[in-house]
Parts: sequence; structure tokens; C-alpha cells
Amino acid sequence: MIELFRNPNYDFIGKRKWAYIASIAFTLIALISLAARGGLRYDIDFTGGTLIQVRFERAPTIAQIRTNLATIQLGESIIQQFGDALEFIIRLPLAAVGSEEISRRVQGALSANDSLGKFEIRRVEFVGPQVGRELQLQALYLVLAGLIWIAIYLAFRFDMRGGVAAVIAVCHDVIVCLGGLSITNREFSLPVLAALLTIIGYSVNDTIVAYDRLRENRGKFVPKGRTFAQQMNDAVNQTLSRTILTSLTTFFSAAVLLFFGGRTLEDFAFVLFVGVITGTYSTTYVAAALVVDWTNYIEGRLRRGKKAVAKA
Repeated sequence: MIELFRNPNYDFIGKRKWAYIASIAFTLIALISLAARGGLRYDIDFTGGTLIQVRFERAPTIAQIRTNLATIQLGESIIQQFGDALEFIIRLPLAAVGSEEISRRVQGALSANDSLGKFEIRRVEFVGPQVGRELQLQALYLVLAGLIWIAIYLAFRFDMRGGVAAVIAVCHDVIVCLGGLSITNREFSLPVLAALLTIIGYSVNDTIVAYDRLRENRGKFVPKGRTFAQQMNDAVNQTLSRTILTSLTTFFSAAVLLFFGGRTLEDFAFVLFVGVITGTYSTTYVAAALVVDWTNYIEGRLRRGKKAVAKA
């Protein structure tokens, strides 16, 4: 196996209190952003409505497009530049007419005068209200089901503390990613949901590797006086090369998609980009650190109980 570090001995667990402060700060920033914006901006897949992708021969302004669309009276539209200055996405709310009729009306409105020039409608998508609501619920169920099964699996493979700590770490990663979407004003879409589920699996995988090494080490000879925190720190250091190599590979792949993959993949790649960073961080500073503090708390209570019994 390739090793980036030879016998690393960094005090990761010893710095966990500072990491807790950073984690709480990032989580609060994400939650405040989500609350301030009234939640996530959902893609048409989750809200219902009509999406039309248009490419113009010369670059128009959003105000010009909105002025032309106002004549067809299909409600307040959302107009966004898509990729370059010539291509736009037009999102229209649910209407009583079908997608073909909406497409025909939009085409007529955009060609009503010569101010916009020639254009081409490249894509028309329609999602009904019932489908949008069902997709929102299914997205929530998918994430919750993933977290529950992760907790059950880790509780059986390791212990309850490990399972709960890993789920808390995953929730931290998900909240930070959603906060990143909110702060950068990106939409929550089906590709973003796929990226979130990918990050959940990625984060847990790193955590399992660290837990596994800890269990292997505890099965061997442990020097007398070696605390549980030191044992966990040893496990994190011993898996550090593997963690960094895996993280960098995923990070660079996500970076290429984010910066060169085009507008269609940008939101998906953004979540992967942020999730890889926070997932690697949370393996040590959330999952491992919580197990250490939980174990220290239980062992402290047992020691106090024994002392009380001895005095009695």
C-alpha cells in the first residue's frame, strides 16, 4: 500500500474541543442560512411546473426575456443564465394548460419582436404537482432510511456508541452540504440528492476504516497506561495515508466536474466537492471524537461508582 506518512503521530483527538467549536459554527451558519432563505430552493423535479431551456443567437438580458414573457400571463417566471451568456433556463409555475401549449406560448412571446433575435428551444420538461410532492417525500425517506440502516449496521459490527457517533457525523456532513447549497443559492435537484447519498456512504466508509483499525489494535497487546483517546488517535494516524489518498482522488475528480463539467453537472459536483472535505474532517473530529468522549464519560461514571461502593 502507498504510504504518504511514515509512522505519523499527530494529536488529532487531543484537538477535538477546537474541532467541536468549528463543527458547531459551520452547522449553525448552515442552519441560519437555510432559515433565512425559507429553506432550500427546489428544482422543478420537486416543485412541479415547466422548465424550458432556450439558446439565443445573441446575448439578451434577463429583463428583455421577462418583458416578453409577461405578455402570455403564465405567472411569475424564474429566468437564469445557464452555462454561457447565450443560454437561459426559464422556469414557469404550474398552469392549467399542458406543456406543449406552454412551449408554444413561450416561443410566440419570445419571437413577438426582434429585440431578442433568433433563438432555439432546446429542452422542455413538465412535472406535475403530485409528482413533485412525492419526490420530496421520497428524498426525505431515502436519507432517513440510509441513516437508520447505517446506525443499525455499525451498532452490530462495532457497538451502539460507534453507530450513533457515525450517524451524527453524517448528519453534520449533510447539514453543511445543504448549507453550502443555500449560501451559494443553488437548487436542490435529483442529481444533488444522488450526491448527498454518495457523501453519506463516503463519510461512513472512512469512519468504518478507523473503527476497524481501533478494534484490531485493541485485540493485540495494548501498552499499560494507554488511554482510549490515545488508542483512537493511533487508529486515526495509522489509517491517515489511506484516508488522504482516497479523499484526494475523490476531491480532484469532483473539482474537475465542478470547474470544467458544465452547468448541468455543477450542482452535483459542488455537493461532492464540499462533502468530500467535510466527510474526511468529520471521520476524525466528529465520529471518532464523540466515541472517545462518550467512552470517557461512561468509564468515569464506572470509576466513581466503584469508589462510592469501596467507601461504603
